[in-house]
Amino acid sequence: MRYAIISDIHANLEALQTAFAHIETLDVDGIVCLGDIVGYGPNPNECIELVQMHCLQTVKGNHDAAAIDLSETIYMNKLAREAAMWTHARLDQNSKDFLMNLPMKSTIKNAFLVHASPYEPDEWHYIMTNLDADVAFHHFETPVCFIGHTHRAGVFNSPSNDHTNNEKRLINVGSIGQPRDKDPKLSFGLFDTETLVYENIRLSYSVEKTADKMFTAGLPSELAERLFYGL
Repeated sequence: MRYAIISDIHANLEALQTAFAHIETLDVDGIVCLGDIVGYGPNPNECIELVQMHCLQTVKGNHDAAAIDLSETIYMNKLAREAAMWTHARLDQNSKDFLMNLPMKSTIKNAFLVHASPYEPDEWHYIMTNLDADVAFHHFETPVCFIGHTHRAGVFNSPSNDHTNNEKRLINVGSIGQPRDKDPKLSFGLFDTETLVYENIRLSYSVEKTADKMFTAGLPSELAERLFYGL
């Protein structure tokens, strides 16, 4: 089977609509979401509704957790905390129920799905370096683990001296709604569960429209400005 794997939408409706429209042109059997549907952006309820409609599986991200339980914001920076509080005040009951009941992890054939790390998923560890990845490799058994969280697309390969002799890959699919690799194009992945072939997709979307909505909504201006630069 062939899946589109999306993550870190962050209530960016324009980016999500662009991604889904493109995915419809592809030969995929389903879509899965690695969390952080909300946070930062201006359309949390609309993005949740689209994810409910289109995604076969969705796992919980840290911004999803914070949007329904503000005590989770204690570990966030000022901008993220302000956005979480803004989102919390605007979620409808359907959105709250959906986010509340999301699992921390899931699987598809040959792949483990989690937002941040397979190691202590509810602690939201960042996998930024090979050392971070080396820890994570010990906490999933499938050939591939898909993650988001850092908003930076990339692939980590298991160490060649891994005593299990099982080659693994840890793949970050990047962010739909707020890329942070200095490329403002949205990012997601395509994965074939039989061949294990993975492809990263980058697409332009209407950053200006999303940013204007964020300014109008009263969200921190820095969150809108960074969209133009992929920061």
